[in-house]
Amino acid sequence: MCNRCKWVNPSNPKYIKYHDSEWGVPLHSECELFELLILEGFQAGLSWECVLNKREDFRAAFDNFDVNKVASYDDKKLVSLLDDSRIIRNKRKIFASVKNAIVFKEIQIEFGTFDKYIWSFTDYKTVFEDYSTRTTSPLSDTISKDLKKRGMSFVGSTIIYSYLQAIGIIYAHGKECDLYKGN
Repeated sequence: MCNRCKWVNPSNPKYIKYHDSEWGVPLHSECELFELLILEGFQAGLSWECVLNKREDFRAAFDNFDVNKVASYDDKKLVSLLDDSRIIRNKRKIFASVKNAIVFKEIQIEFGTFDKYIWSFTDYKTVFEDYSTRTTSPLSDTISKDLKKRGMSFVGSTIIYSYLQAIGIIYAHGKECDLYKGN
């Protein structure tokens, strides 16, 4: 691939790989949906590149994002995460990860899967738009409000908009990118 979205750091192989093979690709794996939801929460106030560079360390620290394990973390595990220098050690974000795992599981019970829940907001269709159009949308506003009402944290509209792009609900490659498909 020669041309990528302008936001990709061309000197970071992890970022290039993420852009080329993952970002905007429709995702339906429960584990991966949970992983990206948690990682997007950790991105708040930081860059995605920072989080992406620590992704493997997050996977190790968070038991490969096994939602059942994360939902059952006790105080000892939370303290170990706060002491883990490989990850972003923000107490509010770490504690939110556990609460979000519990709510994620509740959504799975209610809808059968989190995948059915999240994709139902677009009638299981991908929305196409240029990444530079906005950082929130009526769709991300709606989902953010619903997740907050259910008890999740670090799921504001901007975070959810980024999440929707990451999991392919919003396909947002720019016109300069070889992966651009148009609106």
